[in-house]
Amino acid sequence: MINKTVANAEEAIANIEDGMTISVGGFGLCGIPENLIQALIHKGVKELTCISNNAGVDDFGLGLLLQNKQIKKMISSYVGENAEFERQMLSGELEVELIPQGTLATRLMAGGYGMPVIFTPAGVGTEIAEGKEIRKFTFHGVEKDYLMEQAFEPDFALVKAWKGDTMGNLVFRGTANNFNHSMAMCGKITIAEVEELVEPGELDPNYIHTPGVFVHAIFQGEHYEKRIEQRTVRTAE
Repeated sequence: MINKTVANAEEAIANIEDGMTISVGGFGLCGIPENLIQALIHKGVKELTCISNNAGVDDFGLGLLLQNKQIKKMISSYVGENAEFERQMLSGELEVELIPQGTLATRLMAGGYGMPVIFTPAGVGTEIAEGKEIRKFTFHGVEKDYLMEQAFEPDFALVKAWKGDTMGNLVFRGTANNFNHSMAMCGKITIAEVEELVEPGELDPNYIHTPGVFVHAIFQGEHYEKRIEQRTVRTAE
């Protein structure tokens, strides 16, 4: 059995350098690797390209890296909660690639499966398709155009799980599973922080979402805020 534990987030990101591409798990603020993001801030790495479903909010998540001008390019599908992101994009300080959410997820999974490209009808005939290859395929008896998109292969993938064992097997909880699993699959090196770190055999193998073969380093995080982007409550009757 291979023990993949490291002491903390700082040790885990020791080899992340300026100019690298990282994929960051989470859906909104749910399931984001809070400790790893803080470690990147303290290390001060810059010129990063970040692949993430979203860009966090102004004072939390990837929004903190944006505030510090550590991100050169964002590749995302939803960015509507971050005013600093909007300011940097409109001013030309930040490169932005907006991708349909299904395409983003599939390009991540393709990277994990070892598939160099995918073909999707999403984006055909729009700005997204400019300069990209289009092919015709017949599917379910209908011929139409499909856009070729490259699989993602980030230098590092940063994910957060509910539980994990020292071999790197991960279990996500609820909405946190939306992108963390596909992010973990596609990284050349995947780092996982977990709320609870256990010994091999303590996780039910029927409920493991990401096998340890995809994970290179794991540690138990701490001091999770678990913020909610928009809290909606029912008014009292």
